[in-house]
Amino acid sequence: MKTPGKVILVGAGPGDPELLTLKALKAIERASVLFVDDLVSDAIVAFAPPSARVVYVGKRGGCKSTPQEFIEKLMLAAAREGQTVVRLKGGDPFIFGRGGEEVEHLQAAGIAVEVVNGITAGLAATTSLGVPLTHRQHAHGVVFVTGHAKPGAQGPDWRVLSATAHSARLTLVIYMGVSGAERIQNELLSGLPASTPVAVIQNASLPSQRHIATRLATLAQAIAQSGLASPAIIVVGEVMGALALAAEHPATARSA
Repeated sequence: MKTPGKVILVGAGPGDPELLTLKALKAIERASVLFVDDLVSDAIVAFAPPSARVVYVGKRGGCKSTPQEFIEKLMLAAAREGQTVVRLKGGDPFIFGRGGEEVEHLQAAGIAVEVVNGITAGLAATTSLGVPLTHRQHAHGVVFVTGHAKPGAQGPDWRVLSATAHSARLTLVIYMGVSGAERIQNELLSGLPASTPVAVIQNASLPSQRHIATRLATLAQAIAQSGLASPAIIVVGEVMGALALAAEHPATARSA
């Protein structure tokens, strides 16, 4: 009987290969099998050894995806064959990456699992614009929240979140929220001012990155006019104030 291999859940970060951690790079370089999400760039997959088997298991919000149960079966089968399995995920495995579910499934089957963190898109998106998620004058904390609930689930209570963000001065970082932007906007307006600055960043850290800056009252309209689509991050909060102001008064921003 073969000695079981191990599975390493590796955060590939937002896409730029230079944002990989050294630990992530070393794991990719010693993998014999890689199960790769859609949002992982080809430049990162290229670090895998030529002998490694690469299996693409698409996972992209709003698109048809490989069933989670099937991915878990594939990883389990490869590990039982004695392979060194790398599950390569966009961003961080434990931030909206379903890494927790995979760890539970594999450990229940007796497979050793390691997790390597990656830079999550919500952090990379704002950093790419030169904007912090927290700031002593503008934001005392940050909330990472999904805008895409599990089928049949209610999802976040945006009204409660908006009231909390307003009273506690929090930045809201919304993943997978573009398709539901109008609903999110309307419910956030129950607790946040219409003038609250917002930015939407698509393809953070990649050469194809695009962004818009607007106000909460015009979020859905701005997204529709810009043509931005998933994968994109919506950031709501006063930390985005300078960007929103520059978007509204570009001539002033240039002269400054």
